[in-house]
Amino acid sequence: MDPQSLNFFRSAIETPSPSGYEQPVQRLVRSYIEPHADSIRTDVHGNVIATCGDTSGPRLMLAGHCDQIGMLVTNIDEEGYIYAQTIGGWDPQQLIGQAMTVWTSGGPVPAVISRKPIHLLNENERKQVVQLEQLWLDVGAKSKAAAQEQIRIGDCITLDLRYRALLNDIVTGPGMDNKTGMWTVVEALRRAVEMTKASGSPMRCHLHSVSTVQEEIGLRGAKTAAGSVNPSVAIAVDVTHASDCPTIDKHQQGDIKLGAGPVIFRGPNMNPAVVERLISLALQHAIPFQLAATGRATPNDANVLQLHGGGVATGLVAIPNRYMHSAVEAISLSDIDHVAQLLAHFACSLTSQCDFIPA
Repeated sequence: MDPQSLNFFRSAIETPSPSGYEQPVQRLVRSYIEPHADSIRTDVHGNVIATCGDTSGPRLMLAGHCDQIGMLVTNIDEEGYIYAQTIGGWDPQQLIGQAMTVWTSGGPVPAVISRKPIHLLNENERKQVVQLEQLWLDVGAKSKAAAQEQIRIGDCITLDLRYRALLNDIVTGPGMDNKTGMWTVVEALRRAVEMTKASGSPMRCHLHSVSTVQEEIGLRGAKTAAGSVNPSVAIAVDVTHASDCPTIDKHQQGDIKLGAGPVIFRGPNMNPAVVERLISLALQHAIPFQLAATGRATPNDANVLQLHGGGVATGLVAIPNRYMHSAVEAISLSDIDHVAQLLAHFACSLTSQCDFIPA
């Protein structure tokens, strides 16, 4: 992987982007891709849309959401403790004892989130699953007034945004869902531009790489971005559950491994011709890949992309992720590298002669 591209990915993981508060990471996206795109814009919803290629060719939309789950401040009590709502889907068990950050207009404020110590829990409390209402954030303030000097109602909160390298090209941290997907669609545009320059052949589609917003609260950014892009073909990129760790049922989730390549999904939400084209390109360019299937509408951007307007030929490429929606989400750098390469080849091979009508 190109060192600059890897640095962009790490910076994205270390930059906050709870749903509705994606502006810091979107500034990073714009800065990275602007030198390579023909045009770049941010729409009123906050989606960043970078384009290149033949404006008269088929419109290809690559969508990867940049938002992550988080929290937001709802109250500060008289002692200066902070209470919060979740943004997106949380398991409260994942929050107990975590280092957090409150992102304020004056800068980040370190915090911790916790509950009553186990020593003080009664027998019934020890048997119960903790509820969000039983947790609070501590920033070290001595009073409500002291906390309010820095923190306002509605400020967003994230886990400590720490990027760590494990063995075997595995990296871990919060927000891999779905800054990995965002990175791949942005990086695919950069690589597609490089491929066309190297080959001397112009790109024959009009590529729109979109860093979408607010996926975690209802696929909202992809829906509005599709309204302005109006794609004829679209590929969403998101994470999927890796099943190469204990307790995950391979019979239901599929045999999905970190480091084994992009996951190409099949099923009713995916256009069969787009699926076969992705598989063919992976084979042609020696890109490892895995197959997965889902028999329902997907819970990601592919869902709304397929249903835009009169219908869009849609694909879903996924990145294996262990421990989703936690502080230690784990992915393989080789997987995101291969996803970006596959998407770039898809863009460079797309022409107005391509037919995605199911036969």
